[in-house]
Amino acid sequence: MSIVVLGTVALDTVKTPFGRREFILGGSASHFSMSARLFTHVDIVAVVGKDFPGKHIEFLRKKGINLDSLEVCGGDTFRWEGKYEGDLNTAHTLNTHLGVLATFRPQITEAQKKIKHLFLANVDPDIQGHLIESMRSPELIGMDSMNFWINTKRKSLLRTLRKVHIFVANDQEARSLTGETNLIKAARHLSSYGPKMIVIKKGEHGSMFFSKRFIFLLPAYPMEKVVDPTGAGDTFAGGFMGHLSTVRKINEKTIRRAVAYGTIAASFNVEGFGLDRTSRLTLKDIEKRLNFFKKHILL
Repeated sequence: MSIVVLGTVALDTVKTPFGRREFILGGSASHFSMSARLFTHVDIVAVVGKDFPGKHIEFLRKKGINLDSLEVCGGDTFRWEGKYEGDLNTAHTLNTHLGVLATFRPQITEAQKKIKHLFLANVDPDIQGHLIESMRSPELIGMDSMNFWINTKRKSLLRTLRKVHIFVANDQEARSLTGETNLIKAARHLSSYGPKMIVIKKGEHGSMFFSKRFIFLLPAYPMEKVVDPTGAGDTFAGGFMGHLSTVRKINEKTIRRAVAYGTIAASFNVEGFGLDRTSRLTLKDIEKRLNFFKKHILL
């Protein structure tokens, strides 16, 4: 099986209490791919500028990521700079430079149009909607977003939401989009927009899956040291969607396992800066930590 991920491939500058890293490989599609690749074949749809280091392209290729639809345009690569303080739960954005992302319209190959699984990571909802229209009868579409698009492109976001099966959001985004403070009410409200499955990420407090059939809550994996949370949500989505792309039937059992895989993948992500930790992951690493999680955390 395969999955197409639309998102950003970026150059990140990150500062946490554990140090600072400049212009490291980041972006929603990159983080998603590092965990999803453990389960399935991944095709990235994104754009970078002429300034994007060739070593990063080679790195992604060596990880088995299909880059046929990674477009290289004249101009600057999308860059994000942020810092984390205190408990590291909140990213403080210092600078965002859209660069070539500002005019990006994804173009994919004929083979990619036939892929049945699609994840729309955090980008402009108009770009997300454009890619959906390019696909031929996808069976499972997941989508992420952020408060910036909720605040500036709400109509476009809601229009795109009607076309997806799964919506992944953090608790702040869920509340902002629905106006509900209670997360169960927020999830039910989000489901009324179109997606029948809702995943709400709650950071160190775990995650919640909501559908009309069942609600499932899972705590986060207990971490003694968090180095850099950047991309943890995208890494979660990669593990979650990566597993679902391999199952014959989506039901309560496979959903629960997918949420668990996403949770474990995200726990590795925060142990290092950027892709440092997740790029070295194997499925065996995931399974080992998941077994510990099941034995010591779950009843």
